Amino acid sequence: MFKLAFRNIFRNWLRTGLTLAAIISGVAAIIISGGFVEDVFVQLRESTIHSRLGHAQIFRTGYLDYGRREPARYFIEAPQTLVDQVQTIPHVKEVMTRVNFSGLANNGRADLPIIGEGVEADKEARLGTAMVFTAGQTLKDADPFGVIIGEGVASALQLKPGSPLNLTVTTPDGALNTLEFSVVGVFRSFSKDYDDRAVRIPLAAAQELLYISAIHSVVVALDDTAHTGAVVKELRNRLDKPGYEVKSWQELADFYNKTVALYKRQFGALQVIILVMLVLSVASTVNMVVYERTGEFGTLLALGLKQRQIFQLVVLENTLLGLVGGALGVVVGLALAATLSAIGLPMPPPPGSNAAYTASIRIVPWVLGMAALTGAMAATLAALLPGRRASRLAVVDALRHNI
Repeated sequence: MFKLAFRNIFRNWLRTGLTLAAIISGVAAIIISGGFVEDVFVQLRESTIHSRLGHAQIFRTGYLDYGRREPARYFIEAPQTLVDQVQTIPHVKEVMTRVNFSGLANNGRADLPIIGEGVEADKEARLGTAMVFTAGQTLKDADPFGVIIGEGVASALQLKPGSPLNLTVTTPDGALNTLEFSVVGVFRSFSKDYDDRAVRIPLAAAQELLYISAIHSVVVALDDTAHTGAVVKELRNRLDKPGYEVKSWQELADFYNKTVALYKRQFGALQVIILVMLVLSVASTVNMVVYERTGEFGTLLALGLKQRQIFQLVVLENTLLGLVGGALGVVVGLALAATLSAIGLPMPPPPGSNAAYTASIRIVPWVLGMAALTGAMAATLAALLPGRRASRLAVVDALRHNI
């Protein structure tokens, strides 16, 4: 039966070619769209991590829920002990501390509400590879009163590298304090909302501005994003009792999670559409083939083949055709993916961002397997009704087609 089915699919090269073309196109479309979506996920993930979040962050328990209202209650008072403990965990590449604050930025003519971070400049520069500087340069430890500002802050206050900038904050004791800084650079991160309000100053300057020696958070950078789950689990095991909470970058990246959920739904809908189109396209060809072979099926029934065997023959032929089309579609899809990736796909900034990027088509094993399976499944599904109809032909009426 298998040998007969394999020979039958090549009896009419034109129809076989048209069916294969439909299956190959559908399989290649799934590979291209799936690879594109995966590339969006990877680039968005790495941009999120390497702009400001890091792979994981450590806070005092309750800081994320109540820290905006009462930040003084959630200070980490002895950060170095915590940093030393975190650095002993495998795959941890960098550990840095931050102080968060809010206040007013003043250029001598106007005020702007800002959100600020006191950071360890050199370590943050190594983490923030996805942060683009549109003017000036990144903050360094050698800039004790330097400040880097988001594009939105620079535009609102008409600032550029070298401009003076006064920051005014309320200390935990309720006093007002002001320090003057010099703008070192203007940055663009992945989040436009962040860039519209963000300033970064050296950690020591932030502690002096707030009259504190403590910090708010510890940021952990890893040697590979794939180790995030294991490292976060280890951090939670070690830091559960002292009253700390550990959050992975995914738990902190709300925009990323919503974007992934949206794209996954869209990709799932695209798969269903392609499957339906393939089934309809292949079914049309199978119906014509079954009609033209009515006399042949009548002869086989007259020679003693059972109705079940006729049905199996039609389904097997199209399943083999689907497998061949799926394999060829994977080859074509890989070739197209390589070509498009070599050329590059310029993409506009996604919603909520100012940063354009160049997309590519990633080769994802599970997408290749799913695309090939979709092609084979479409051909099989398309053969079920025509095969059932062929198996129920009346022998006498079918034989008349041979005349």
